[in-house]
Amino acid sequence: MTWVEAIVLGIVQGLTEFLPVSSSGHLRITSAIFFDRDAGASFTAVTQLGTEAAVLIYFAKDIWRITRTWLVGIRDKSVRSSLDYRMGWYVIVGSIPIGLFGFVFKDQIKTAGRNLWVVATTLIVFAFVLAFAEYWGRQTRTLENFRMKDGVVMGFAQAMALVPGVSRSGGTLTAGLLLNLTREAAARYSFLLAIPAVVMSGVFSLGDVFEPSAPGTSVPTVAQTIVATAIAFGIGYAAIAWLLRYVAHHTLYVFVLYRVALGTLVLALLLTGTIDAT
Repeated sequence: MTWVEAIVLGIVQGLTEFLPVSSSGHLRITSAIFFDRDAGASFTAVTQLGTEAAVLIYFAKDIWRITRTWLVGIRDKSVRSSLDYRMGWYVIVGSIPIGLFGFVFKDQIKTAGRNLWVVATTLIVFAFVLAFAEYWGRQTRTLENFRMKDGVVMGFAQAMALVPGVSRSGGTLTAGLLLNLTREAAARYSFLLAIPAVVMSGVFSLGDVFEPSAPGTSVPTVAQTIVATAIAFGIGYAAIAWLLRYVAHHTLYVFVLYRVALGTLVLALLLTGTIDAT
């Protein structure tokens, strides 16, 4: 991997991780178009540690409050009715699907799931699903109305993002809107739900990131991985604040149009032989 590649991919990761456009899909597409190779699923997982570090810092007070209340609630029944205690369980239970599916399909995620035909198709298909959710969702429920079934549904939606192009934030936002949550409520739970899954995925991928997982996969150095992750952290931190403000006052249709346009472009490049699917 060249330094230009590492820096560019770090920027792409930071810009797209929290938007409903699929950061893993963008890393795969960027690598194919500009560098004629794949940075690999492991590199994607590790650089996501940078953006999740941004989440940990941005939501530090919320995370500390939820964690403390959850631990107290284990032995003190009087706090179990609080939202913070319940949110602790919602995040834990909601994280189970992606953990199970990630373990079972780990080989396919690193190989067949990164095929650009799959990435382009999922970008387009799930754009229309997001559009339907934006149109149909009544957005009458806040986090105060959040229930365990919501956490489970959004947890399975997050698991679908193991396929590049689906989008973790896009999947959870879509599910949240279909559950009639407000965009802001769905986004906040989405941020919290991502922490266990992304951190564990990144940690488990640390040993694989410096080994090519498939022919044509670029291999970064330790320094390049650290720099890319740091860049993703800085840009990702700014993206969190922007997205929360944006979803509070705007629809998600701009991301729908962007996903369709990008997916169509990738399909055109594949059909003309400009880029390879694998």
